[in-house]
Amino acid sequence: MKYIENNIKTPAYICYESKLKNNLEIFKKIQEESGVKVLLALKGFAFSAAMPLIKNYLKGCTCSGLWEAKFAKEFVDKEIHTYAPAFSNDDLEEILNLSHHIVINSLNEYKKVINHKNYKNQSLGIRCNLEFSVAPKEIYNPCGKFSRLGIKAKDLLDSEIIVDGLHFHALCEESFESLEKVFKVFEDNFLKPYLAKHPLKWINFGGGHHITKKGYKVEELIQFLKAIKSKYNLEIYLEPGEAIGWQTGDLIASVLDIVENEKKIAILDICAEAHMPDTIIMPYTSEVKNAKILASRDELAKTQSTKNSYLLTGNSCLAGDIMGEYEFNQELNIGDKIIFCDQIHYTIVKNTTFNGVKLPSLIYVGEDGSIKSQKEFNFNDYSRRN
Repeated sequence: MKYIENNIKTPAYICYESKLKNNLEIFKKIQEESGVKVLLALKGFAFSAAMPLIKNYLKGCTCSGLWEAKFAKEFVDKEIHTYAPAFSNDDLEEILNLSHHIVINSLNEYKKVINHKNYKNQSLGIRCNLEFSVAPKEIYNPCGKFSRLGIKAKDLLDSEIIVDGLHFHALCEESFESLEKVFKVFEDNFLKPYLAKHPLKWINFGGGHHITKKGYKVEELIQFLKAIKSKYNLEIYLEPGEAIGWQTGDLIASVLDIVENEKKIAILDICAEAHMPDTIIMPYTSEVKNAKILASRDELAKTQSTKNSYLLTGNSCLAGDIMGEYEFNQELNIGDKIIFCDQIHYTIVKNTTFNGVKLPSLIYVGEDGSIKSQKEFNFNDYSRRN
């Protein structure tokens, strides 16, 4: 792997098949032992070269709109579940043709779907707003105050809506214990009252399950899912995205220049906002190979620099295009490669061409260490979208 990392043209994302397979084996175990179905949430991981492997393990994809549904059809072609806060009339026609499950967000959307000419009794579900979440930040809290995502329990139970399934999503990088908490709210406020009025075929637990993170209680999850299936005799879906791509690959950059302004500053051929957006939004500081984090972007003034410490920064005009301050094992030089760890999930799907910075290549490395796929981007990709 070191040869590939040191010799590729940057910037580039590298996804390692062996690491992805390790994650998928966990989901295979969950599916086989609990009887639930696991879908890939494309919003978190849409690496096309990895889809043949994912197709062998998972039951399909969950999509956030037309383009993801078309991607799911082209690269996976199994179950396609589609949800959006609202569907445009133009998109809905094709979405209905592609999707096996449609999850709608409101009473208005329910009417729009069932009255559409292409609605042919596709399995219909509705998203529930639990008004309860353990999401770590409000920007990622789908059940927070003023949320547009899903229907409240009172509004659902007072309506005459009849659906096949109920969907909830109230997690973000959360543990098994968090799932237990939100499911109890869902069960008491939505599932039991709805079943008292109408039958159901399935329930969807959404995403945000950090199942592949070290320490997640997989065995407890399996027993929990088995108990729910036994109690209600319903199909259960999980739709992780980040957990599929968790720690499966890196973003590789090169040092373009090194300058000094009280601290040594390495300017890289990437951009935090364009290529590592969650380090700006979440925010968090990415681990870097062969280095330790000294300070986040917001803590730079509080730390004492060392001989081999550098601010890692992007090649854009954004003043805050800073990844953090890192202490390396040795002095950096122009041309050195910098490896930002675990930068596959929620990155390639969010990439932009801000400042005209080049989109990183997408490289898929097989289990044998060879490059199985390499997708590069050029000026045409920039000019066509601007």
